[in-house]
Amino acid sequence: MKLNYNTIKTASIIGLVLLIICGFMLNGKKDENSPGVEFMPDMYRSPSIEVYGTSSLNGDEIYSSQFLPVKGTIARGHMPYAYPNTDAGYADAGLYLKNPIALSDKVLKEGEKLFTQNCVHCHGATGAGDGKVGVKLPGPPPAYNSGATKNLPEGKIFHSITYGKGLMGNHASILSTEERWKLVHYVQKLQGPAVVAAADSTKAPAVAEVKKEEKTK
Repeated sequence: MKLNYNTIKTASIIGLVLLIICGFMLNGKKDENSPGVEFMPDMYRSPSIEVYGTSSLNGDEIYSSQFLPVKGTIARGHMPYAYPNTDAGYADAGLYLKNPIALSDKVLKEGEKLFTQNCVHCHGATGAGDGKVGVKLPGPPPAYNSGATKNLPEGKIFHSITYGKGLMGNHASILSTEERWKLVHYVQKLQGPAVVAAADSTKAPAVAEVKKEEKTK
């Protein structure tokens, strides 16, 4: 029996296809949780990559697509908050931190909107600490227009919104720096005019009065 060129070519192609199929079958990865044979499992079972770090893939360490920022650098457009969440930081914020946003009717209206969205449920619509959630707390929030809160400086208000205080959680994760300062303006409106402490009449007399008394003796 003579074999012509076309017969040999066809047989070669069939043999090559069978060889490729056998190769796939031999390289298939069997998963005990899978009812069938897997080919190229990485195509649909992607490895877990940790963001901002490194991961291991087939024993090799690889880097994710997002990297940690260079140590000591600050992201463009981001201004880090200088005062730590400590008693000293709270006091310094009250002394040195000032509102960079000018007061206006528009700012107050935006501050009122932010207050309604984030604060009214505890502090109440007028800042009296009578919100629906606030009255159910072990200790309701202090009224803005009375006690020590009446003259609370803007820096301490901003610090408290940023880090949280008492039962109130931090709001830096949900409010931008600009929004927090607008909120400070509205809280100050609810505080009302600042009260200046009255002079203590029990203090020692003025120097001129002391000298006058000494001359008459």
